[in-house]
Amino acid sequence: MGDGDAPAPRKTFGMQQGSGFLTPRQRRLAWLGFLLAAIQAPVAARLVADGSWLFSLVVALMVATVIIADDARRRQPASAPTSD
Repeated sequence: MGDGDAPAPRKTFGMQQGSGFLTPRQRRLAWLGFLLAAIQAPVAARLVADGSWLFSLVVALMVATVIIADDARRRQPASAPTSD
């Protein structure tokens, strides 16, 4: 340390970075799709008399499930086995 060498990098909690099954672009598109479907559902519920707005709600929940699963995969410890 005193001789000008930089300290060795430390491993932080053994976490993997960016190891989810979605690419960064797919992740941004998933968030965009979730937000659009989540906003469209209450607007459609207000404007449409039938229950077709529920489809937007179901799509938003499905996309949210994919985003949560990707988050869980990214937060796995480096030593944890995957089920691939």
